Amino acid sequence: MTHRTLTTRAIVAALLSSIAGLATAGDTQNLTVSATISAVCKFSSTAQTLSFGTVDPSVAGPISGSGAAVTYKCTNGTAATSVTAGDGAHFSGGRRMANAGSTEFIAYSLTISGDTQTGTGFGSGQDKSLTVGGQIVATDYQNVSAGAYSDTVVLTIAP
Repeated sequence: MTHRTLTTRAIVAALLSSIAGLATAGDTQNLTVSATISAVCKFSSTAQTLSFGTVDPSVAGPISGSGAAVTYKCTNGTAATSVTAGDGAHFSGGRRMANAGSTEFIAYSLTISGDTQTGTGFGSGQDKSLTVGGQIVATDYQNVSAGAYSDTVVLTIAP
């Protein structure tokens, strides 16, 4: 091969390399991807019932209600800082159950325990449990008419 052939081949290779470089030349840009996870707590159980059962008005002493187990979940690492019970539908100076067939009421109190656990997330098996208990005192049920008494209280949970 002659020197001229080698030079021509080198020039052609250099041109092809330049053209290939132009075809693949470009620019780059960084893309930042982000998300913010909210600190939330939510009830995961359906409506619960706190039952005082069948009350014998001749019994002297307070009657305790069976604790209602209420489940909830919180964002992993987030604690439930506040679980509150509303006043109920028949509030008047305190929570009261109403007799559906009359205008009589039975006052009651509520207690909430297990409501400040730290969440482990919203996946399966991550439920936390709190207990809502209650009490009615004899003076509030001894002189009311027979019948079914009830109330509805809204529970609220906050992280």
